[in-house]
Amino acid sequence: MSVDRNLYNIPSSLAVADIIHQVESDPNEVPWVQGVPRKEQIHIEDYDSQWPVLFEELKVAVQQALGTTALHIEHVGSTAVAQLPAKPVIDIDVTVADASREEAYVPALETLGYRLEVREPSWYQHRMLRLENPRVNLHVFSPDCPEAIRHILFRNWLREHAEDRDRYAAIKYEAARGVENAGAYNVKKNAVVKAIYERMFTALGLVE
Repeated sequence: MSVDRNLYNIPSSLAVADIIHQVESDPNEVPWVQGVPRKEQIHIEDYDSQWPVLFEELKVAVQQALGTTALHIEHVGSTAVAQLPAKPVIDIDVTVADASREEAYVPALETLGYRLEVREPSWYQHRMLRLENPRVNLHVFSPDCPEAIRHILFRNWLREHAEDRDRYAAIKYEAARGVENAGAYNVKKNAVVKAIYERMFTALGLVE
């Protein structure tokens, strides 16, 4: 089955195999710029219609701070999906020409209060900056990054498929019990997330 790349915003330069294969980061790489994250309780809230409003405000500030350095700014994660419960954390993907060149964007984002927390050269050169109030995780990727494309596909799929949205909501509440950081929470969700991805990839014609 052929895939309509324009419909799903998949660049012509990117192989379908790159989209469906989710690579792992180097296990020997220490990603924490500020040290291991502190323990914190994971709290899931009902969907809040103000989340997309807040994103638009944050987007304007980031765009003004970065100017043409920000090639694309996208609201991703659960707060971008109406009716989906979520941690009250806005996830933002920012595309820049080269995510490894931190000097091109980190200082500007620091003026807004963001702090560089994660550096993962082995995983798509991913960087993550955190804002405390409001709580934001801002992810930086280079153009045509498979992970950033998967974020958009997954977001759009959940917006359009209530069954998988409800399935994801249920595992969120279960995964939040008894964990002390987002990493452990994400591990407990992993099997359900993977299953939804597989169903999505098949439905979109990315796998047979």
